[in-house]
Amino acid sequence: MLDIAADPNELSFMLSRIQFALNISFHILFPTINIALCWMLLFFKVRFNQTQDETWQRIYRFWVRIFALTFAIGVVTGIAMSFQFGTNWPGYMETVGNVAGPLLGYEVLTAFFLEASFLSIMLFGSERVSARVHTIATLLVAIGTTMSAFWIIALDSWMQTPQGYEMIDGVAYVTSWTEVIFNPSMPYRVTHMLLASGLTAAFFVAGISAYRIYQGDNKSSAKVALKFAMAVAAITIPIQIFVGDLHGLNTLKHQPAKIAAMEGAWQTEKGLPLLLFAIPDEKARENHVEIAIPNLASLILTHDINGEVKGLNEFIGEHPPVAPVFFSFRIMIAVGLLMLLASWLGCYFFIYKKQFPTWLLKSTIVMTFSGWVATIAGWYVTEIGRQPYLVSGLLRTRDAVTDTPPENIMITLTIYAIVYAFVLFAYISTLFVMAHRAINLEQKELTLSDMQNEKLLEDPNNASTGSAL
Repeated sequence: MLDIAADPNELSFMLSRIQFALNISFHILFPTINIALCWMLLFFKVRFNQTQDETWQRIYRFWVRIFALTFAIGVVTGIAMSFQFGTNWPGYMETVGNVAGPLLGYEVLTAFFLEASFLSIMLFGSERVSARVHTIATLLVAIGTTMSAFWIIALDSWMQTPQGYEMIDGVAYVTSWTEVIFNPSMPYRVTHMLLASGLTAAFFVAGISAYRIYQGDNKSSAKVALKFAMAVAAITIPIQIFVGDLHGLNTLKHQPAKIAAMEGAWQTEKGLPLLLFAIPDEKARENHVEIAIPNLASLILTHDINGEVKGLNEFIGEHPPVAPVFFSFRIMIAVGLLMLLASWLGCYFFIYKKQFPTWLLKSTIVMTFSGWVATIAGWYVTEIGRQPYLVSGLLRTRDAVTDTPPENIMITLTIYAIVYAFVLFAYISTLFVMAHRAINLEQKELTLSDMQNEKLLEDPNNASTGSAL
């Protein structure tokens, strides 16, 4: 428990870290859904244009509303998070603002000029513009969302593996923007994050669709959306495993201390075992209650069963806190394997059994937000694993913190926590309210369509009127 009577500088440091962690953890929930969801919306729109099947149109109409809600919360929380660069971490912008400022500016430009500008057409333009213009608007929003993520991840990757700069009087100046943007870890992080978004959105769509079916929605739109989401997840997870392996190799090369913390490896060792579970003890610099598979960590990390992996004792004073990185990594892997099992089971039942059993529907509903858990756990591995540096080898986290009194930080931290807890509860509640309303709304639309078709059959000469309707 934090003690206000403790060293105020140390307390401000810890509270500022907690506050930023809270903000980024909450903010990342929403872009993680929307990056991939927008591309799914584009797919739904294109399928409707190709087939004129109203099922795809109804799927699009339902999910574009959820996209807009998620986008709005993501923008607001992103703005709140960016304020902390000036309030809690002034040393960050003072030292590396010449790098971070332009990249953050590019992110804002793509977010507002593409996403926000064309989102209104996506939401309200389907009956006001041509199908081609509406589809192009959806495409531009998808591109804007992805580019927005690209700039943020490029900056974060530079913080992990910085290059293309020089230090003059304690300030970083860019010598090559190409090297800054395309730093050694950027391709792996961007790909890994985009795939993580794909999995998060897939289970998000699958979970809400399963909920609609479980509540008695037997219309085709919920079933088609569920099938589509399960197929996306089933295909994406093996690719993510492959990219994750490449990402791990890159991290081993550039951030070996992070890998050592992920593996709970204290001593440099050949034939390093894979720890399925352990309790790291940083004071004693050893693990307790180890459950291990011999040599497997070396095989995964070096592709050599007897490969050497450096231990944490090689980086005393320069490695991250071990337990948060160690457990976050295992949570990410465990949830990923659970997603793999769920998606493949779902595809099996759809392909071979032509139905989705009730128990699997319930399981899918429970896993609606499983992508959030895996993403946040992976983000903690990435960000905590960079410690004690804010920018690896360049700027220590402690050197960038504010000198604001801890009492002030505690007040804002408490306000953030209360507001975010309320917003998260309201967001999740709204999602399921929207799912309930969609069942009734689509039923009314189908009933109206059936009445129109019956009237058209009774009076074939009224075809033009029926088409207009």
